[in-house]
Amino acid sequence: MTEGAERARLDPWHQGLSSGDGKPAKRLLSEDAPFLSGSAQFIDDLPSSPDMLHAAFVRSPYAHARVMSIDPIVADFPGIVGIFSNDDLNLPDRVPKYCDRSFSRPVLARHRVRFLGEPIVVVVARSRALAIDTAETIMIDYDPLEPVLDPLAAELDTGSIIHEDAGTNVAWQATLGHSQVDFSNADVVVSSRFVNQRVAAAPIEPNGVVAIPEGAGLRIWMPTKAPYWARREIAAALALDEQAVRVIVPSVGGGFGPKSLPYPEQIVVAALSLKLKQGVRYVETRSESLLSMCHGRAQVQDIELGAKRDGTIVGLKARVVQDGGAYPDHGAFLAEVTFGMTSGAYVIPDIEFSAICVATNTTPIASYRGAGRPEATSLIERAMDMLALELSLDPVELRVRNLIQPDAFPFTTATGASYDSGDYQGTLKVALEHLRYDDARREQANKRINGEAKQLGIGVCCYVEVTGFGSEFASVSLGPGCNVVVSTGVQPTGQGLDSSLSQIVAETLGVPTESIEIVHSDTGVVPRGEGTWGSRSLQRGGSAVLEASVTLLGKAKALAAHLLEASPVDVIHLPQGGFGLTGVPDVVLSWQSLIRRANEPGVPKHLCDLRSDADFGENKSSTYPFGTHLALVLVDTEVGKVELIRHIAVDDAGRILNHAIAEGQIHGGVAQGIGQALYEEIVYDEMGNLLTGNLATYGLPTANEVPFLETSLTETPTTLNPLGSKGIGESGVIGATVAIQNAVIDAVSYLGVRHMDMPMKPEKVWKAIRSASWARAGHHE
Repeated sequence: MTEGAERARLDPWHQGLSSGDGKPAKRLLSEDAPFLSGSAQFIDDLPSSPDMLHAAFVRSPYAHARVMSIDPIVADFPGIVGIFSNDDLNLPDRVPKYCDRSFSRPVLARHRVRFLGEPIVVVVARSRALAIDTAETIMIDYDPLEPVLDPLAAELDTGSIIHEDAGTNVAWQATLGHSQVDFSNADVVVSSRFVNQRVAAAPIEPNGVVAIPEGAGLRIWMPTKAPYWARREIAAALALDEQAVRVIVPSVGGGFGPKSLPYPEQIVVAALSLKLKQGVRYVETRSESLLSMCHGRAQVQDIELGAKRDGTIVGLKARVVQDGGAYPDHGAFLAEVTFGMTSGAYVIPDIEFSAICVATNTTPIASYRGAGRPEATSLIERAMDMLALELSLDPVELRVRNLIQPDAFPFTTATGASYDSGDYQGTLKVALEHLRYDDARREQANKRINGEAKQLGIGVCCYVEVTGFGSEFASVSLGPGCNVVVSTGVQPTGQGLDSSLSQIVAETLGVPTESIEIVHSDTGVVPRGEGTWGSRSLQRGGSAVLEASVTLLGKAKALAAHLLEASPVDVIHLPQGGFGLTGVPDVVLSWQSLIRRANEPGVPKHLCDLRSDADFGENKSSTYPFGTHLALVLVDTEVGKVELIRHIAVDDAGRILNHAIAEGQIHGGVAQGIGQALYEEIVYDEMGNLLTGNLATYGLPTANEVPFLETSLTETPTTLNPLGSKGIGESGVIGATVAIQNAVIDAVSYLGVRHMDMPMKPEKVWKAIRSASWARAGHHE
């Protein structure tokens, strides 16, 4: 079916939603009650049988070392089931998808450890406490090696080579975009180095797993966003058929990217359960989580942006060094995504981009909320502010002169990204009006004239991001009592997915939400799916649910036509639910009657199939949400302290299904943006020891640091799915992070400060002010 025909087929529902403004539906109490009441079961809440075994891991105390010997001195202690190394379990290495296989990762380290906290040995005991205590007594002899912690040093292969078989620390490199940008026609070129620091996802729930033998396979519980991916990888590692592995996801306490692919610890526990023919359980501690759960960002960017004197951009050059951690893989993917989104919301005719991904003796890097898009937005938005300063232009005015115009869509950027729809000026206008931008600039000018200690900074970010990948499965069926069962491959992690999918079904079929059951999170019940990542759940999973619902409605109409002895073209679907006949108002066939009479004698069997399956998204392009974030900060120029006083977020994710859920996603994303901009950073010392290994030292923002968030949603529908929706799960962090960074720098730019890397903690801000002051005075520190 063509895309136009598809939209025409779904148009009645589509038009109904657009007039509803997303307001009638709220989050379902049935979805939220378990979390509000404390009855939701997370991985550590799952009941444990008396014969359940417990695992604890022995982790490397070194960032880089040879493993010389392992001495399990208490192996025969009562209650100890076994102490296992990689050789004992004979598990295959994890081969990178994006980098050379010479950077493969053993599931348990053998012969060599490459980052602090890398698991080497697993202890299995009859109690959790005994397993942990025993793990602390395992004696391992190490030969320490020089760690490589700086990705720029890793690029030069100075010091140690982390993977000897590779012979280099460069795991991937590519030249993307144009090979060479010509700045000869540029009147001004600004250049700088930007660093997106390494951060931790720090979900409220750490990782864990429970595995129990089931027949010739396993039943596994784990907090993941992609249970089908987990099933595939675990089955492959254990040489099992995929159908022999059943993955069930309990409640998930935050995903944010790292809870996608299974971790080595989860694969090991599955292998132990299969080997020992008993259930095995493991839940990591918070300290283990900060050590070994994949980190995010960690990207160094060198940029040059050229423009005419009037601000028209001529071209952009960028070189990115992506830290991949000890086992590079997804870092290469992140660098490619950064390239794809480097143009941002602007017309940039020429982009030259090169990137490498390197190995370092640090925790591996993977996707973290936004996954390459916040890095790209930071790159172009910081460059725009620097260009505005160089040209003595207001940063908003510079953006207005270069934003892609609404009539230019669909628009293909110099990086090959095909933006589907947008009104970038529209969100900028709404944000500026809400702030009263001119008044804020006047207040800023007065503070500078009066020499106040606390200076006002105004940060602007016009962002565009990419969402919606892969295809997704859904099934909708009608059962006795007019219950509607919806099966979906997307995975809720607290975003209100049950409420959104129920709203689609209720509005399509005309049934109450109370009669709808959403089934997910179990590969043994839902046959396939791809899970929740890349802001895809609604536009892929929701569109699949819509397609299945519309097809089911067509089946129900055909059955109603038979029961009413009428032509299908005369059957109408009533808004209140059920069916009637055109021109015969007294004839009504309710859903309950339809289902009951489906079993009457003489009803053709093919008409009684009140179930429909759908797969949506294959060969569908991604969508490009966008928006404008404005941040207002006060910077105490005497001590460097930053206070975020206002944050305005105007986001456009196409047609909004449920405003409350969309705004909730924005709130969470902005909070994480505040964290990266002002507080959060993973820090190692020169030997690779983690200095921010607990929540007392790793600076997560609290409610005290997050102001009231002023949010607004505009709607520019996409034509790429029947809902007209784009993703919104990551927009908040993409727009907020650099808006806040720009605001802090703007507050002190009049003192000569041109750039500061995140996080902008008081000491860093104070030093930047002091350095700029000395430079103005002609001194050198």
